[in-house]
Amino acid sequence: MSSQPPLGEIHSAVRAAPGEPVIRNINWGGLRTLYIKEVRRFFKVQLQTIWAPSVTTLLYLIIFTTALGGRHAVPVAGMQVPFADFIAPGLIVMGMMNNAFANASFSLLVGKIQGTIVDYLMPPLSTAELLAALVGGAVTRAVLVGATVWAAMAIWPGVHVTPHALFAVLWFGLLGSVFLALLGVLTSIWAEKFDHAAAVTNFVVVPLSLLSGTFYSVDGLAPAFRAISHANPFFYVISGFRYGFLGLADSPVTLGGFVVLGIDIVMAVLCYVLLRKGWKLKN
Repeated sequence: MSSQPPLGEIHSAVRAAPGEPVIRNINWGGLRTLYIKEVRRFFKVQLQTIWAPSVTTLLYLIIFTTALGGRHAVPVAGMQVPFADFIAPGLIVMGMMNNAFANASFSLLVGKIQGTIVDYLMPPLSTAELLAALVGGAVTRAVLVGATVWAAMAIWPGVHVTPHALFAVLWFGLLGSVFLALLGVLTSIWAEKFDHAAAVTNFVVVPLSLLSGTFYSVDGLAPAFRAISHANPFFYVISGFRYGFLGLADSPVTLGGFVVLGIDIVMAVLCYVLLRKGWKLKN
């Protein structure tokens, strides 16, 4: 007699037919693993990735407020706001966005340079899961930097950073970080060496950050320059985040919220398409 089990028992023991996906919906285990990997990667060098940016951002506040002697006020929406209170929210969210970009622009790029990009492409993760883990790790670093800077400013004399509208703080802080994280992913897909990523930082991210109204109110600019400022997506993040602390903004907060959300959606779709095609990653 044959020792083989009946055919029905064989089929019941097989988890999936050949070619049929075992993970049918979301691979939560893989997504969590890649996210933790991204967080551990920057947390191992937290002195460089969290504390150093926080100290640098705080130095901006100290230098500008000391240079002006704490007497200068900025007109916002028809009201005079102390300069320290005016620039503090912008410095917090600017530090968040810059670090979200730095983290996301490093992940895939270092994989391409070191030849370990296969570690991102071969695991059983969908394109959306890969993108979510990369962006999630970058946003986590941004939140840690923002929280550290906020805590330091909260105890700094002469600066008031008590939230006025917590929802606005969370909305513009998180969406602004997601925007720069997606821009970082896009940069790491396109770049072939660290010089390319540095060029995007120096000629795109830094100019848009400094010209976003962080250190001045755009209401005081000439009409032409004011129009240029309103075309800068960083401006809406800075203005909305500042509203969360001061209750005042240089632009309609609702409009800015939808602008930032729309930009995030467009950037996410673009990154998804490029990752799915494997542009500059698989060839």
